[in-house]
Amino acid sequence: MSDLTRLSLRKLRRLMTSGEVRPEEVTAAFLARAEARNSCDLSYVTIGAEHALSHAALVGLAGASGRLAGIPFSCKDVFDTVTLPTTAGSRAMQDYRPLRDARALERLQAAGAILLGKNNLHEFCYGITGANPIFGTPANPHNRRCLAGGSSSGSAVSVANRAAMFALGTDTGGSVRVPASLCGLVGFKPTRGQISLKGVVPFCWSLDHAGILARSCSDAAEVFLAVREADETLVGANADHSERGNSLHGLRIGVPEGVYIENAASDIALRVHQLIAECRRLGAHIIDVVMPDATHVRTASLAVQLVEAFAWHRKNLQRRFDLYGEDVREGLLQGQFILAEHYVEALRLIAMKQAEVSVVLKDVDVLMTPTTPIAAPALDQKQATVAGVAVPVGNALSHFTCLFNLTGHPALTVPIGQDGDGLPIGLQLIGAHHRDTKLLAIGAALERIGLAGWIEPNDEIDDGPHAACGVGTAGASSALATRARGTPSNA
Repeated sequence: MSDLTRLSLRKLRRLMTSGEVRPEEVTAAFLARAEARNSCDLSYVTIGAEHALSHAALVGLAGASGRLAGIPFSCKDVFDTVTLPTTAGSRAMQDYRPLRDARALERLQAAGAILLGKNNLHEFCYGITGANPIFGTPANPHNRRCLAGGSSSGSAVSVANRAAMFALGTDTGGSVRVPASLCGLVGFKPTRGQISLKGVVPFCWSLDHAGILARSCSDAAEVFLAVREADETLVGANADHSERGNSLHGLRIGVPEGVYIENAASDIALRVHQLIAECRRLGAHIIDVVMPDATHVRTASLAVQLVEAFAWHRKNLQRRFDLYGEDVREGLLQGQFILAEHYVEALRLIAMKQAEVSVVLKDVDVLMTPTTPIAAPALDQKQATVAGVAVPVGNALSHFTCLFNLTGHPALTVPIGQDGDGLPIGLQLIGAHHRDTKLLAIGAALERIGLAGWIEPNDEIDDGPHAACGVGTAGASSALATRARGTPSNA
């Protein structure tokens, strides 16, 4: 049997359904890879090997039934779990003991999926670089001198490195799409509320979305159909154009005029223009669209994030101030200085942008932009240039993604090639509210005709003796993972 970790989700399901492979074998293959790589990849905070193998055996005894039966996955360590610690990437959560698993995990495990462990992240999701001083910073699998992006950094690295078949993450300003794009993956942020946030440590209630990181749009669609919150009033909407086959004929693609592509690095802009031209050649209608003014979008997003994050952390900051990382602590404290009028004005602007983007989407099937204006930055890089202006790296990475958290529209990134340095380039697709499966179907069509697809890292990549691992205390992360192979308390 070929390496099971290289097979697609559907291929693994067929093998398990036919009895050619047992769920325990599949789980063991992914666990072996996760455990072998984690001391360098730092993608996992906790690996729950014993529990995963036990669950896989039960799935096998039940006949591997269920949409995702026997499929191993990981999740960002903000999803509550009873059998594994929930740290949110911080020492400040050391006494947290949830009474039940997050609703999304319950749905996945009811479908037969096997949770391997909990992924590393930017502490409390407070950042899009993925930097974490406690558990280390996962490095980009395509160049370990570069960032993997965040805050769902470990989720992306675990999937890119075949240490999980798929992963759940959260996305408040791009935290699923950005790491997926930088790591050469599919990253899907569905319509707000379509994946439950019940039992998820919040960052910003108004903007948080749960999302999926996978190798392909078809894999992401299988996961989405298993985990989504079923709403009978939306069944027809989500079934709309669920299969496009290999055709883009007649698809109405909205391309924002001006800053969206032109503000991207030259390699990224060129690749997106080439893809748009190819879509036109294959029968798609390319429609220039004028996007809403985004001048104050980042300010509104930040105002809401700071207020809501501080509200959730206020009591814990009083009790555990020194257990927070310095950058997170200082950022959270700013929330107490945002005036109520500023918060209300930000919410009003959010409602306005949601309506304006919805109007644009009435005339097209999908909007198309780069996912990020830059490729993966260096691990220690602080600033990047966007449209000739030096800005903080975090602002650059979320330049094209932030708006669609405010509006709640489904957004998808698919890998469309590499820049001159061999770093992945992502294309962002945005759809109308509750047209989630339609959006995934469009992404899948791009994959089938060869315009998009998973960019697998080179396992042999090694940029020197100090570049083979992520940044931080790999030993501490590895030791925690080893300790969690049983069924520990959530200390």
